[in-house]
Amino acid sequence: MIVSRVDFFQQVWDTVAIIPVSKVTTYGHIAEYLGSRSAARTVGWALKAAKGSHLPCHRVVNRYGALSGAKQFGGIDVMEHLLRGEGVTFDEDGCVILSRHLWIPGSE
Repeated sequence: MIVSRVDFFQQVWDTVAIIPVSKVTTYGHIAEYLGSRSAARTVGWALKAAKGSHLPCHRVVNRYGALSGAKQFGGIDVMEHLLRGEGVTFDEDGCVILSRHLWIPGSE
């Protein structure tokens, strides 16, 4: 079955909507959950398209825990502020401590 870009974007948004407070996930984990590990970049495009929505896009980080989508969501400072406000902790390099806060879709 071929999934259209619009359908894939909606699946990304549905997944982002259920990321728990004080948790983060990665572009790659969302892509893998949706059946295409190689679509991490497309997940990023879907998040960019969600700019202005009420989705918790600040909870999606890169595979190292870095805040890589910050331009679309108010900048790194805003993303970090939102995450810290939820109790997310960072290492000395400014990356989310994934061993504490990583949520993998479908792992419940």
